[in-house]
Amino acid sequence: MRKFNAILGMAITALFLFHAVFGSLQLSGIVNGGSVIMKIAATIMLVGILIHIVIGTKLTIDTVKAMKRSGVSYFRENRLFWIRRISGFALMVFIVSHIIVFAGQTRDGVFRLNLFDVPQLISSILLVLTLILHIITNIRPLMIALGADKAKNYAGDAAIVLSVLLLLAGAAFVVYFIRWIM
Repeated sequence: MRKFNAILGMAITALFLFHAVFGSLQLSGIVNGGSVIMKIAATIMLVGILIHIVIGTKLTIDTVKAMKRSGVSYFRENRLFWIRRISGFALMVFIVSHIIVFAGQTRDGVFRLNLFDVPQLISSILLVLTLILHIITNIRPLMIALGADKAKNYAGDAAIVLSVLLLLAGAAFVVYFIRWIM
């Protein structure tokens, strides 16, 4: 199940990269249209995320049961494990918020939201920050699960690339907010 979850995580990450790059270009006003492709990719990604949530929840429950059976939790020693789990559960909230915020319409080939105000901007930035935390803390175990040699070296490179893309996504939210209020 862990190997399947790792493969699923990689597929979700690939879809997310497409979604983030293309969505950032749309929000920044560089690209118009393409909302059908975005909706299909986002729907596939959402299904993958839901499966990932179910598997992650089951693995977390199994871990908590094992801790109770052993009588010790070693919370301090397992901080990274808990950061991964808590950031994943926080992502659920922000993903729902993201879906609600971006449930706009396409008019005349241009994507329009119902509203993008300060709360929507804050929610979007928190989504990006939580995603950075979740992805960066999970890159190394993901690469190990996928059998990458020298996972430590690749994990750092992947973390930098993903951080830059997420920074650009966050900047696109800010640009869109500025365009919205003007």
